[in-house]
Amino acid sequence: MIDFAGRTAFVTGGANGVGIGLVRALLAEGCKVAIADIREDHIERAVKSLDNREVMGVQVNVSSREEMVRAADEVEAKFGPVTLLFNNAGVNLFQSVEDSSWSDWDWLMGVNLHGPINGCMTFVPRMIAHGKGGYVVNTASMAGWLASGSPGIYNTTKFAVRGLSESLRHSLAPKGIGVSCVCPGLVKSLIYASDDIRPDGLMADARPVDHENVKRLAGMHEVGMEPDVIAERILQGMRENQAYIFPMPDHKEELAEYFQEVLGDYRDYPEDQGYDERIRIEGLRRQSYKTAREAARKAT
Repeated sequence: MIDFAGRTAFVTGGANGVGIGLVRALLAEGCKVAIADIREDHIERAVKSLDNREVMGVQVNVSSREEMVRAADEVEAKFGPVTLLFNNAGVNLFQSVEDSSWSDWDWLMGVNLHGPINGCMTFVPRMIAHGKGGYVVNTASMAGWLASGSPGIYNTTKFAVRGLSESLRHSLAPKGIGVSCVCPGLVKSLIYASDDIRPDGLMADARPVDHENVKRLAGMHEVGMEPDVIAERILQGMRENQAYIFPMPDHKEELAEYFQEVLGDYRDYPEDQGYDERIRIEGLRRQSYKTAREAARKAT
C-alpha cells in the first residue's frame, strides 16, 4: 500500500477542477505538493487559498518537454524527489474530427497526450534512480471508453492515455512504482472554457468560440462531481493499487452494455492456414499478459 506522508507530489492542471481537489487531499495526507498549471493567476489564487507552507506553484506548459524538465528541477530543488506524479492537465474542443483543423489536433494532442508522456518521461526515470518507489496517476476520462462523434480529438487522446497507463503499469511494477488510470465523467471544472488558454501559435483555422454552447456546458459542469470527492476516491484507488479508478458509478451499466456490443462483432470464421500455431503463440501472450496484470496488482 502506498504511503503518502512525506512524499513530494507534482500535480498538473493543479489549480482547478480535479487538480485542486488532489492538491488538498495530498496536503491532508502530509505530502509536499507542487501545483503545476499554465495559468499563473490561478496558481497564485490556489496557493493563497491553501495556507500551507508545504505547497508551491510552478507555471508550466505540459506540452513542452523543456518546460517539464525545468519544472521538475525547480520542484525537486525545493521539496526533494517527486515520487507521486499526477498527469491531470487537460483541454477540450467540443467538436467532431471532420470539423477540426491541424492546429486543433496539435493543441489537444500536445496537452492531453504529450502532457502525460512528458510527465512520465521526465519524472519516471528520476523515480527509478531515487529508489524510493512511487506512483503515477494519469487522468483519462470515460470519453476514453465511450466515444461519440464529438469531441473527436479529445476521445482520441483519452483512449491513448489508457494505453500509455496500462503499458507503464506493467513495466514499472517490478520497480516498485504503481500506475493507475483515472476515468471520471462529468466533473465540476473549467474544461468547458479551454479556449481561454489556447496558445496564440495554435489558433490557425480555429473555429470561432460558440459562446452559447460554452454557457450551456458551464451549466452542465456546475452539477459535475465535486473535485474533493473525486480526489478522495483517487487516493483510495491508489491505496488499493487499482489499474483503473472509476470515481463515479454513473457509467457502469453503459460500459457493460458497450462491451457486449464489442464482443457481438466477433464471428465464428472457419479455421485458416496457420490457425493452430497462431493460437499457440497467442496462448503464450495471453498467459504473459495475465501474469503481468496479477504482478502489477501485488506490486505496491
